Amino acid sequence: ADDIEKILCHKFMRFMMMRAEHFTVLRRKPVEGYDISFLITNTHTEQMYKHKLVDFIIHFMEEIDKEISAMKLAVNSRARISAEEFLKRF
Repeated sequence: ADDIEKILCHKFMRFMMMRAEHFTVLRRKPVEGYDISFLITNTHTEQMYKHKLVDFIIHFMEEIDKEISAMKLAVNSRARISAEEFLKRF
């Protein structure tokens, strides 16, 4: 991942962690060395369908990847427009 992706990922994960109570298995503070982590306890596996839990995590990670990619494209396009406007003066 490049620097823009790292920055966007960090900002997005901070946003998600502040709303961790809405996601039962999402940890507020990720495990060291990771951007995001989940805490699945025995209670979760007893109360929820295991295959649905796995599907949720996979879907969640795919959607985060899509969101970060979309944000990166938006940042790059805004930077290109800004650079073009700036360079028109020269």
